[in-house]
Amino acid sequence: MSNTTATPSAVAHSPAAAAHEGGQFALLGQRRFAPFFWTQFLGAANDNLFKFAFTVMVTYQLQVAWLPPALAGLVIGALFILPFLLFSATSGQLADKYDKKTLIVFVKRLEVLIMAVAAWAFFSASVPLLLLCTFLMGLHSTLFGPVKFAYLPHHLSERELTGGNGMVEMGTFVAILLGNLAGGLIIAIPEIGAHHVGFSCVALALIGRLTAQAVPVTPATDPGLTINWNPFTETWRNLKLAHGNTVVFRSVLGISWMWFFGAVFLSQFPSFAKEVLHGNEQVASLLLIVFSVGIGTGSLLCEVLSRRHVEIGLVPLGAFGMSVFSIDLYFASRGLPTVAAQGVAQFVVVPGHWRVLVDLTLLSLFAGLYSVPMYALIQMRSQPTHRARIIAANNILNALFMIGSAVMAGALLKAGFTIPQMFLLVGLANAVVAFYIFLLVPEYLLRFVAWVASRCVYRFKVTGDAHIPTEGAAIIVCNHVSYVDAVLLMAASPRPMRFLMDHRIFKVPVLGWLFRLAKAIPIAPQKEDPVAYEAAFEAAAAVLREGDLLAIFPEGGITTDGALQPFKGGVMKILERAEADGLQVPVIPMALTHLWGSFFSRVEMHNGTKTAMVRPFRRGVFNRVGLNVGEPLASHAVTPEGLHVRVAQLLH
Repeated sequence: MSNTTATPSAVAHSPAAAAHEGGQFALLGQRRFAPFFWTQFLGAANDNLFKFAFTVMVTYQLQVAWLPPALAGLVIGALFILPFLLFSATSGQLADKYDKKTLIVFVKRLEVLIMAVAAWAFFSASVPLLLLCTFLMGLHSTLFGPVKFAYLPHHLSERELTGGNGMVEMGTFVAILLGNLAGGLIIAIPEIGAHHVGFSCVALALIGRLTAQAVPVTPATDPGLTINWNPFTETWRNLKLAHGNTVVFRSVLGISWMWFFGAVFLSQFPSFAKEVLHGNEQVASLLLIVFSVGIGTGSLLCEVLSRRHVEIGLVPLGAFGMSVFSIDLYFASRGLPTVAAQGVAQFVVVPGHWRVLVDLTLLSLFAGLYSVPMYALIQMRSQPTHRARIIAANNILNALFMIGSAVMAGALLKAGFTIPQMFLLVGLANAVVAFYIFLLVPEYLLRFVAWVASRCVYRFKVTGDAHIPTEGAAIIVCNHVSYVDAVLLMAASPRPMRFLMDHRIFKVPVLGWLFRLAKAIPIAPQKEDPVAYEAAFEAAAAVLREGDLLAIFPEGGITTDGALQPFKGGVMKILERAEADGLQVPVIPMALTHLWGSFFSRVEMHNGTKTAMVRPFRRGVFNRVGLNVGEPLASHAVTPEGLHVRVAQLLH
C-alpha cells in the first residue's frame, strides 16, 4: 500500500469517471477504449485463424512424415505457448518502460510481417516455415499481453475497470471462436483454401495495424527502467515482484488455475464430441461455440453484478458454479445413447445432450465471473510502475499451468480415465483449490458475504459512492444501526476497510468470526480495559500509515431507538495520531438508512433489554436499505459535533 499523504483532492473525480456513465458498451464509442479493443480483437482472431487453419491443413490435407496428425495440434500449441515462457519477463519490462501505444504499433507491424511470411508458407505448403510463424505469432502475443492489461487502468476509472475487462475478455473469446471457425471453413475450400487463409491473415493484420494507429498515447510508467535481457533471471525477478503483494500474487495463481481448468475442457472437446457424445467435427465446434458464449456472457455480467466496481465477491460465486456444473457434466455424460457419428441437427434432438450443453454454458459463464474480477483486482492493486511486469508474471504462470494441464490430461488418459471422469476430477479439484485460495486470501470470502448481503438479503442502494477514495488513507465515519452495518459498508467500498469495533460484537456467533476474518480492531472502554483501548488506537494509526481505509462508528455502540446518538471523541484522537505521523487524512461521512427495524437492529425487547436477531424476516425479505456518502472533509475542519451534523443531514 502507498504511504502517500491523503488529502480530499485524492478522491476527486477522474476525467475517465466523468466521461463514462453509459455502461461497458458505451466504451466502444470512445477513443480511449474502442481502437484498443478492436486491435486486440483482430489480433486474437488472427492468431486463431492461423493456428486452426494450419492444424487442419497438417491433419487432413498434407502428409508430413515427421509431424503425424495425432501430434500436430500438440506441437503447434506448444510452439505458440513457448514464447510466453521465454519472453514474458522481457515484454513486461518493455511495457513498463515505453509508451504503450508505441509498443502496440510495433507489435502490429510485427504481425503484418509475420503474416506476410505465413501467407507465402501457406501458398508453398511449407510446414517448417509455418511452424516458425507459429512461434513468432506466440512471440507477438507475448509482447502484446502485458501491454493489453496494463493499458486499461491508465484509461479506465475504477468504476469502469470491471466492465472494460469484461469487454476485453468477451471480445477475446469471441475472436477465438470466430478465428477458429473462419480458419476451419477457409482452409477447407478445395485447392485454393490455403491461399485464402494467407490473404485473410495478412488482411486482418493490416486492419489491426490501422486500428492500432488510433490508440491514444499512454505514457511509460517507469521510463528509467534498465532492461534485463536475460529471460531466466528476469522471469524469477518478476515472480518475486508479484509475490511481494500477497493478494495480487494469489490472484495471479487463481487466474492461472482458471486457465488450467479451461484448458482441460478446450483440449478435450474434439475427443469428447467424438467418443462420448458420438458427434462429428460439427458437434465439436458446437461445444466450442457454447463454451465461448458462456465465457463472454459471464464476463459481461460482471459489471452488472458488481454495480460497476471491482467486485471480487463474484470470485467465490464463479468458483462454486465452475465446480457444480463440471461435476454435473460428468453425470450428464453417462448413459448417453450410442449411435453413429451425428451432426449438429441430429445431436440437438437428443434430450440428454441439452443437459450437456447447459452444463458447458454455465460452467464457462461462471468461469467468466471468476476471472474478470481477478484481472481487475491485479490491475488495480499492482504498483503502476510495476504493473506490466506483474501481468508478465501472470502470463508466465498461465503458460506453466496450461502446460501442466496438458501433462495431467495425458497422464490421466494413459492411466485409463475417461474424459467425463477427467471433468469430474477437475471439478472436485477446483473446489479444493478455490477453498484453499479463499482461506489464504479471506478478502474474497468477505466480499462474497458482503455481496450476498447487499444483493440477496437487502436491496442496497448507494448514493455518492464516488466520494469513497480509490487510493490513499481515509477515515470512514458512519452511524451505527445494526449488526450488519460493517458488512454493508464493505459492500459499498471498492477497497478493503479495517473497522474499529466494540469488542463485544466479536462474541456474536458468525458475525464475530466474520469480523475477525476482516481483521477488525476490537476496542474496549478506557475504564474497562485501558491496555486494549490504547492498542486499538495504535492499530488504527497503523492502518492509516499503510494508506488504507479505516471505518469507525463514533456513536460507540448500536442505537437502541433508531435515533442518531452523540458522537464520541475517538475520531479526534485518531486524527491527532495521523497528524503526528505526518498524514492529513480526509474524513468521509456516511449514513445508513432504513436499517432500523430490520432483523439485525436492536428493535426487539427481550428480558427487559433491547436486542436484535429475535424474529427473522420481521420486515419480510429484500428490504430496501441505503447508504448516503458525503463529500470528504479535511482533517483540520473535523469536530465530533460537526460530523454529527453532517451525518444527520445525510440521513434525510
